[in-house]
Formats: sequence, C-alpha cells, structure tokens
Amino acid sequence: MSERSDSETARLHHALRAHLRQEFVAPAAAIVGFADIVIEDAEQAGLTDYRADLDRIRSAGLSLQALLDEVLKQNGEVEDIHVYRTKLRHDLRTPINAVKGYGEMMVEDARDGGHDSLLPDLEKLLAAADGMLERIDALVAFSGDASLDRAQPSFADASRVLDALRLSQPAASHQSIAGQILVIDDNDSNRDLLARQLARDGHAVETVASGKEGLALVGERAFDLILLDVMMPEMSGYEVLSKLKHDQHTAEIPVIMISALDEIDSIVRCIEAGAVDYLPKPFAPALLRARIRASLENKLLRDRERTMMQEIRLAKERNEALLLSILPRAVVERINDGAGMVADHIPEATIVFADIVNFTPFSGTLSPSDVVGVLNRIFSTFDRLVDQYGAEKIKTIGDGYMVAVGIPEPRDDHAEVAARLSLAMLDAFRGIRSEMDAPIQLRVGMHTGPAVAGVIGERKFAYDIWGTTVNIASRMESHGQPDRVHVSKTVADRLIGQFTFTPRGAVDVKGAGLMETFWLET
Repeated sequence: MSERSDSETARLHHALRAHLRQEFVAPAAAIVGFADIVIEDAEQAGLTDYRADLDRIRSAGLSLQALLDEVLKQNGEVEDIHVYRTKLRHDLRTPINAVKGYGEMMVEDARDGGHDSLLPDLEKLLAAADGMLERIDALVAFSGDASLDRAQPSFADASRVLDALRLSQPAASHQSIAGQILVIDDNDSNRDLLARQLARDGHAVETVASGKEGLALVGERAFDLILLDVMMPEMSGYEVLSKLKHDQHTAEIPVIMISALDEIDSIVRCIEAGAVDYLPKPFAPALLRARIRASLENKLLRDRERTMMQEIRLAKERNEALLLSILPRAVVERINDGAGMVADHIPEATIVFADIVNFTPFSGTLSPSDVVGVLNRIFSTFDRLVDQYGAEKIKTIGDGYMVAVGIPEPRDDHAEVAARLSLAMLDAFRGIRSEMDAPIQLRVGMHTGPAVAGVIGERKFAYDIWGTTVNIASRMESHGQPDRVHVSKTVADRLIGQFTFTPRGAVDVKGAGLMETFWLET
C-alpha cells in the first residue's frame, strides 16, 4: 500500500477518532441517559430500594464517558502498542462490567418485584453495555500512528467518516412547546435514547435508521423539527439536509445536525446548507432540550408570520376585488399608487344607456326577493357581456344600466364595440324575457363624444362620468322605442358601412335642441 503524506495521515487519524467517538460515545451516553430515566421512574413510583444500584450504574457510565473522552483526545503515538491495548481493554471493561453486573441484578429484582415498568429501559441500558463490549476489540486496534494502514477493519468502518469529512470541505475561496419531531440516526442507542428523552418532554417522536427512510417519511407526514445525524451509511446527513432544503415542501422544516464529527468545517458546511443548529456528540440533555425548544419557538414564530402574511395577502386580494367591483382596474391601480384625486378628461368615448320598459308595473306583481332576483339575472347577464366586449360598467340606476366604452382606457374602436355590445344586450334580454314570460322590454340609447370621468365621495365612493355626451346618450335611450337601439347622428356617421342604420328623423332633445337620430338595426 502506498505511503501517505503526513497531512493525509493526520487527517485519517482525526477521521478514525471521529468514527470511534461516533461508535462508542453514543452507547456510553445511552447508559447514562437510560439510568437517569430509570432513576426518575423509580422515584415517581416510590421504589427507593433501587436508588443505590441505579446510582452505581450511573456513576460507572460517567466514568466510562470520562475515560472515552480522555482516550479519544490522545493525539500522540503510543510507545508500546501491546501494553496500550491491554490497559485500554481493562480500563474500558471495568465500568462496563459494573454496569452489566448491577443492571442484570436490577432486572432480576424488578421482575421478581413485579416492577415491569422499569424493565424496558433497563434492558436498553444493558443492550448499550453489550454493544460497548463488542466494539472494544475494534477500538484497541487504534494506535494513533501510521500502522493504521494494517488495520483494515477499522478503516473500512471509518470510510463513511472520511466521506463525511470530504463532503464537509468548505467551498473554494421557557415554556415547553410540544412538536412533531423526526430523528434520523443509524445508531440504535442514539435513536432509542433521543426518542425516550423527547417523548418525556411531551414531543411526538418518529425515528428512522437511514436518510432514505427519513426523506420518505417527511414526504408523507408533517414534522416541526428534524434531528439529523451527519455520519450515516448510503446517504450522509449532508446529502439528506441538501435534499430537504432544495424541496419547497420541506425547505422550511428546521433541522438540527447531531454528530461526533466536530470539525469546524463540518459545522460551517451544515449551517451554510440550511441547518438551524449543530450539536456535537455527546450532548447534555439540558442543552438538547434548550436547542429543541429554541428551534420550535422559532418555527412557531415563522409559521405565525407566514399565516399572518397569508391573511394579509388574502385580505388585500379581497379588498382589491371589492374595489374592482366598484372602480375600473386602471383607476384602482392609480389609487394604489397614491393618487389623491382621480379626474380625467376623455377626448372621445361612447356611452350606452339601457332601461327596462314596464318594469315598475311588473315588479308590483312580484315579491321583494323576486324583484331583486329578476334584476340580478338581467344585470348579471349584462355584466358578463360588458366583460366580454372590454367595456366598463359605470352603474345601475333603478332598472337602468349605464356602460362606457373607451373609459377609462382610451380605444379607437369604442363606437363599434358599443354598437355590438348594445345589440348583444338586446338579444340576451329577449332570451331572458322569453324564459320568464315577462311583459317587459328593453330600450337602448348611444352617443359618442367627450366626457369627464373621476372618483367622487369619501364614503361609498363611486366612479362616474359627466358631460353633454352622457346627457345626450341618456336622451337617446329615453326618446327611443322598446327593443330597439336609438343612436345619434354622430354614432351613425362614425359607423356607416359597418352597421345598418335606419333614419328616424329629427328629435327634440332637451338641452340639445333638434337632433337627427337613427335606429341601429340587428
């Protein structure tokens, strides 16, 4: 095997120590953690006789953690590897054997005493101790020097740590809050201990052993927080984090990274990728609890902010929809842009008035709801036609309907559009009248010319149009005949050749004198 450079060897040693920390610190922490849980359960149940042995188990677990911490901090070479291995095996087995001895006695006592509630955590504690014993042979193969080249099993196990380190290289140049929490960790002890600790704090917890399982579960269910291990086989925590943050459906879920890998590069990489926090193993339960609480509080605030922004957006949309039902879109945009007054001179537009003939006597035969229902059906049909032809409904006046074309947005074909709209309104009205078998008719009038348009009022404001053009259009309607469209000479001259007109003759129009008018034929 080719020789490694000093830097490669140093980095490999660091990677192996990280792997050993991952494999040994977790079960050691599990021993202490489950001991704390059993102590608390025993106290709540009044089982004081168990306390002494539980304290011994916990003390042995703490001794084991201290020993591991000392061993894993060693950086120098070992003078006599055989002596080192023998001593390390002895030093590690001593507290582990104490844990197993006292733990097995407690399991027997709990079974004999009928205290079955203590058994699950005691059995998990013993399982963690057994796992530690199985790992000792791999641990003592670590010597801290280049002879690691011959320790193939250790390097094989550490390969995923090296992958994690390689991925972690930086780019060139209160009050308790219960949440739905997902734990993604390939270490059984870590998952069990975290699940118990989180459940005791009131959280609903799901655990999975791989990134692939975690991503699948997140796609099916909603979670408030994810605890994600960095070093996992098949798919590392970095890869899982990246997939979560690049999916719009999961990008907002806060993720706390947990790992024995404590290189600053790894921490920076995780935070830059979107993690809200990074906890190196082993972590104190109080610290974990505080970080989780902070993350859940922040998510709660973000969720509230998102809900509030959604409500504001919906309220704004409702307000705008209400404004658009009263005012033209162009006018609403000007008001939103800060216009203090909306008043425009329109050089030329076409105004259409329509009035339902004989509606007053007809409405006297109907109930109030039927009167409103008939008018709503007719005018709603007109509204749809106005939208279809790109005109602007101005207002309804009793049983009258007023439309403008070329206001507020100017258009050259305003007279032609108004004529087609008038004929369409007349045709639609005939259909409605036939269906209802009602003794009513429609009279329509049109005129083209200049006008003034604007918004008036501070309460119940309205967009309206004024001027001679409006008055003459109204006179065309009132001087017209049922089921016909009455237009001025101005309109007829503008549309000659596009529509058929029949002269009516001179009509005395109030305010305008004698005017030559025409019938717009269908």
